[in-house]
Amino acid sequence: MAAAGNLEAIGASMNAGNAAAAAPTTGVAPAAADEVSALTAAQFSAHAQMYQAMAAQAAAIHEQFVNTLRTNAAAYASAEAANAASAQ
Repeated sequence: MAAAGNLEAIGASMNAGNAAAAAPTTGVAPAAADEVSALTAAQFSAHAQMYQAMAAQAAAIHEQFVNTLRTNAAAYASAEAANAASAQ
């Protein structure tokens, strides 16, 4: 159960970092009024949007993993308790 809690804290930290980076990275303003600056800013914004989409998928997978780990830890503890009770 402790491992699941640690992983949950890591996931929360990653989610907070991704959320903090979302606005400044997806809304990059062009450095100047020329086409190259506009295209470069658009490239950075597009890349950041793709990253945010992948980060959201990774967060969902991480959450599923933590939930599975918690469920299996509880099942293991229950089985251990049942085995200990039957051994007495």
